[in-house]
Amino acid sequence: MATIFGAKANKALDKAENPNETLDYSYQKQLELLQKVRRGVADVATSRKRLELQINQLEQQQNKLSGQAQKAMEIGREDLAREALTRKSGLSQQITDLQTQHEGLQGEEQKLTLASQRLQAKVDAFRTRKETIKATYNAAEAQSKIGEAFSGISEELGDVGLAVQRAEDKTAALQARAGAVDELIASGALEDVTGSSKDDISAQLDALSSENDVEMELARMRESLPAGQEKNNQKSLEGEGQ
Repeated sequence: MATIFGAKANKALDKAENPNETLDYSYQKQLELLQKVRRGVADVATSRKRLELQINQLEQQQNKLSGQAQKAMEIGREDLAREALTRKSGLSQQITDLQTQHEGLQGEEQKLTLASQRLQAKVDAFRTRKETIKATYNAAEAQSKIGEAFSGISEELGDVGLAVQRAEDKTAALQARAGAVDELIASGALEDVTGSSKDDISAQLDALSSENDVEMELARMRESLPAGQEKNNQKSLEGEGQ
């Protein structure tokens, strides 16, 4: 159960995660770390500079005490000279301690400076890689969307193709059925209730009836002609026949 839950959680996280945002966030964190290292270098450098100023001040005091001791000896005040030299000796110990601290700060500053330079190089390399990955991801995402669009179009065209095929099959079936019905009507197996198709006997009877109607009409027209006109017409017809 825990494995299934973990798999589903990872899948949901994968959908929600945006690589571009993740890369930008990681880059921002590295910049913050680099800024902290730089502040550390600046703090150490400030402390080192402060020690240098203190050492310079103590050395100036030493020089001043040496001058005072010399003047005291010149005027025969050996006691004052001894006091000045005693103070100078105490300053020497302070200077030695400060110089030791100064050397330690110098070493720490060099280490932090080197770390800052290395971190800067890593951040720059990560930034270049980040932009490359983002560009590749965006291109892949665009290609994926285009592929999905084409896939949707292909599926839709497939459905249209099936519909067209079904329509063509149905049309062919109706045409075949209509042809079969026409053949049955022509053979007499089925009666044409529309009267659009007749068998051979009916056709011959209709032809004879039409011919009789024509002869009867001609006979009526002959009777209506003046006397002698009918004979002249017959002679004309016989002459044309010869």
